Amino acid sequence: MTLHTKIDAQRRDIALEITTKILTELERGVIPWRKPWDGARTGLALPRRATGENYRGVNVIMLWSAAVAKGYASPYWITLRQANQIGTHVRKGERGEMVVYYGQAKKTRDIGAGEKVEDSFRFLKFFTAFNAEQIDGLPERFFPGPVETDVFPIAAHEAWFAKLDIKRILTQDIACYIPSKDVIGMPPLAAFDSADHYAATLNHEAVHATGAAHRVGRDMSKRFSAHALAAEELVAEIGASILGAHLGLPPDHLSDHASYVRHWMKLLKDDKRAFLSAAAQAQTAVDWLLNKSSPAL
Repeated sequence: MTLHTKIDAQRRDIALEITTKILTELERGVIPWRKPWDGARTGLALPRRATGENYRGVNVIMLWSAAVAKGYASPYWITLRQANQIGTHVRKGERGEMVVYYGQAKKTRDIGAGEKVEDSFRFLKFFTAFNAEQIDGLPERFFPGPVETDVFPIAAHEAWFAKLDIKRILTQDIACYIPSKDVIGMPPLAAFDSADHYAATLNHEAVHATGAAHRVGRDMSKRFSAHALAAEELVAEIGASILGAHLGLPPDHLSDHASYVRHWMKLLKDDKRAFLSAAAQAQTAVDWLLNKSSPAL
């Protein structure tokens, strides 16, 4: 696996590349974290490494987007080195997708008078991964069949939600999280088109609820100021999509919140790192929800 250095990342401006891709999709009317798969070919699956481990954060969205753009059904994304280790090879002429990774490093600096301090900083690496369908000779396990999603187990989802210890009240016609009361308001199940639509909406509000100080403690106003509401909604949207994949929601579970798209586009145009930040916050929220409810569904 070829890792690219911080200098490489700066030269390519990875944050700008990712943001440009997302903006291009939004301008086409496509929201990359919603239904990024072909239901006729496969069910919803998180992108996976060769080991079966799930990719995380912004990489989930970028690999989902690449899969739908190129028609890949396999959820596996494999590096050239891994393919060679398995004894297979990437077909000649195939182009891979960029996968990013953030790490932490420390550097000592002299502040004078013989004193030194140690600073921590984040660094960015990226490498290239290929979909299993670009590689010849892989075992069948890299090509899982469609996931049956005809009937969503709402009772199991309710049992999962009960473990979160997040209060829920009945509302008439709006789903929302009320920070001042730390409560989720949900219309009755019968008000929704389907059980999976209800569950997806509840997931969305649960991601919002993780922002409370005694949970994740997310305050978007510090990072995004005037764009705080749009940024928080972006976190909830991405988080609900990733969470839905973990919990087995069917491919058509996400509804359209078109009114937010304009605000998201403005946010991304003003801040090239906004999407990276939102995706990372979304992953943190999902981790909290899954850990709180462990063992997961």
